[in-house]
Amino acid sequence: MKVLICKTPGEFAYEEQEKPKLKPGCTILKIRQVGICGTDYHAFEGSQPFFQYPRILGHEIAAEVSEINPDSQFKIGELVTISPYQYCGNCIACRYGKTNCCQHMQVCGVHIDGAMTEFFMVPDKYIIKGNGLTADQLVLVEPLAIGAHGVARAGIAKGEFVLVMGAGPIGLGTMNFAQIAGARVIAIDVNQKRLLFCKKKLGIEHIINAVEEDVIARLLEITSGDMPTVVIDCTGNLKAINSAVSYMAHGAKFVLIGLQKEALVISHPEFHKREGTLMSSRNALPEDFKYVMDCIKSGQVQPANYITHRINFADIKGEFTSLTAPGNEVVKAVIEF
Repeated sequence: MKVLICKTPGEFAYEEQEKPKLKPGCTILKIRQVGICGTDYHAFEGSQPFFQYPRILGHEIAAEVSEINPDSQFKIGELVTISPYQYCGNCIACRYGKTNCCQHMQVCGVHIDGAMTEFFMVPDKYIIKGNGLTADQLVLVEPLAIGAHGVARAGIAKGEFVLVMGAGPIGLGTMNFAQIAGARVIAIDVNQKRLLFCKKKLGIEHIINAVEEDVIARLLEITSGDMPTVVIDCTGNLKAINSAVSYMAHGAKFVLIGLQKEALVISHPEFHKREGTLMSSRNALPEDFKYVMDCIKSGQVQPANYITHRINFADIKGEFTSLTAPGNEVVKAVIEF
């Protein structure tokens, strides 16, 4: 079978490998689609934390069941997706049900090899039945679940002003689920086309271009002087994160979904006087996956809004770098097998 390996930063290579041999408690999947996410871009450019090379990337998948064990709950040919967060089950986080932040987390495509391959063997407990969803829908369940988890962490109340920083795929999903929670969403980004995408595709009420506008003045205007009571970062950009305290209302919550390598530098007096709550949001829980799939089925989330580019697996090595070019206006690119 053919696999695509990220050998070192900036270097992809196709290789032929043996198809995996089925093990007890596992299922072999034939990959149909792999979504490309920020983790993949950062790994390719060499800026992804918790990463070692060489690595097969890819953790957002839609696949069909190819080989099963006799006691399997799956059927040959059925469509599935996966939770790519392989957890130990024994650490304190796992014992408290927080398998999304297991101390010994192994994420497919980051800590262990991922799904940019024709066949992929996965332990059964991480496989999620498609339950009638299409491949286009299933390939977006995992990235949408990250946004859903961040919104759940924030505990948003109906009518709250929620500022989401970053209008990439994770940010868009976060906005979508904040809307479902009843928030009045404010989107901020430096890319005007992305912001217009937010307004057109998701119906986001307020958009702010951080380069062209006075962010604090606009937030004061939108919130009638109160400022947002929830701020969620989906950029992973250090400057954006360090600026965000000044965007918080007194008593607000600041949720970090985006990730970067450096230390946070915030004004303690500014944060302290607000009695702010700072929290991170890592990966997603099984209930987040279920919630996302329910929202897709009910029509509250439309995966077709997100996929803007499709690339054949045979072509991705040559086209990968072009996906980050601003002129290509990529929101979510999907590799098709």
